[in-house]
Amino acid sequence: MQGTVKAFDAETRTGSVLLDDGTELPFDAGAFAAGGLRLLRFGQRVNLAVDGDRRITVVTLSTFPLPAT
Repeated sequence: MQGTVKAFDAETRTGSVLLDDGTELPFDAGAFAAGGLRLLRFGQRVNLAVDGDRRITVVTLSTFPLPAT
């Protein structure tokens, strides 16, 4: 799944993304850490792994593959 960064707080490492259908999903510091990133900025395209409850579990850049689960 892909989305666009809507917000990112570098201090807490949390934020939210907008899916292509306009749905906003938040992500926590664990999902950010799982993607191996150091920073995100508004408007960046990202790859997302989402669990059955539509909770983001991994956020990484769209040019990086999602980690194997």
